[in-house]
Amino acid sequence: MTPGAEAPVPRRRGRPSRTTATAGPDARTRILEAARTEFADRGYDKTSVRGIAKAAGVDPALVHHYFGTKDEVFAAAIELSFEPALVIPAILGSDKEGLGERLARYFIAVWENPVSRTPLLAVLRSALTNEAAANVLRGFVLRRLLGRIAEQLDVPDPTFRAELAASHMVGIAMLRYVLRAEPLASAAPEKIIAMVAPTLQRYLTDSSSPSSSPSSSPSTVPDRPDSSSPSSSPGSSPSGD
Repeated sequence: MTPGAEAPVPRRRGRPSRTTATAGPDARTRILEAARTEFADRGYDKTSVRGIAKAAGVDPALVHHYFGTKDEVFAAAIELSFEPALVIPAILGSDKEGLGERLARYFIAVWENPVSRTPLLAVLRSALTNEAAANVLRGFVLRRLLGRIAEQLDVPDPTFRAELAASHMVGIAMLRYVLRAEPLASAAPEKIIAMVAPTLQRYLTDSSSPSSSPSSSPSTVPDRPDSSSPSSSPGSSPSGD
């Protein structure tokens, strides 16, 4: 080392240094956008934290710092498409009237937007074949989205109702956007909203409880004749003949 020159600063292990390339207010956003793209292009199984970090131009340690595991990055990528914290107050509104329509309109709008639809298609496909992806999607839809809505409604069985609403909407997404089943795939969004909204409204706001058991109601089927009765036997005659 030449006289007067400063000694090099030793490199520390652990969390990557906060440089403009690896940290700052844009790093988290870059990681999320890269995660959406990676999950959309490669699916859940083939996407890795290292691959997300490479696409975002950051160190893998920074991905773990912001999000933890791959499952948590996956959940954050889903939330980026739905943005529940921003839209749930608008969906709930000031009263129950129109809740079903507002929820249907929001859900269809998310899927109709190509920017949010592409990663969501990958999410849905991954959930069909990968249990970890299914758990993340299930938890997000039921807890972060519909669960929060159901909590604000004074109705019996709110969790069950949220699951019914989720099954209805995920089924539409599967048939319309994944399987491309006709005529649903080509139907106008407004037509779908008009048909689905009343059902969602009933799921989430109907104050009546379902009957406890179908068997609790009286049978309306007439009794069959007793085959052991002499009067029902072929060729039998009244007594005294």
